[in-house]
Amino acid sequence: MFKVIALAFAVATIAGTAGAQATGSYKSTAKPATKSTTARRARAVKRAENQAALQKEAKISEETARATALKEVPNGTVKSSELEREKGKLIYSFDITVPGKTGIEEVNVNAIDGSVVAREHETPKMEKAEAAKEKKAKK
Repeated sequence: MFKVIALAFAVATIAGTAGAQATGSYKSTAKPATKSTTARRARAVKRAENQAALQKEAKISEETARATALKEVPNGTVKSSELEREKGKLIYSFDITVPGKTGIEEVNVNAIDGSVVAREHETPKMEKAEAAKEKKAKK
């Protein structure tokens, strides 16, 4: 009889302790992942994977494409560059600033054969509109 009472007491003690631990009365110091941070991480990983796939597909290097773009815009300095697929073509897109001129010259170089696909002058207003459009598309 004593063994039964001792066993019942032990079970009650363990159940009480486990129940107290399961109530969640403590606060976690870890921040829960929100939808936006999780989505942002997923997009960043996807973007990195896409860039790697595009790099494998490109036949010319970024340095070669940069030299080609700078030949199109004498005295220019590359502000930014990007490897992307635009209208079905794999291109390097370079934003080039020119001293004494407002805006930028955007030069697109084919990443397969190295030819200049397009060259366009973008005013500061056009740049701002394009940046807003890209930001919206990323969301």
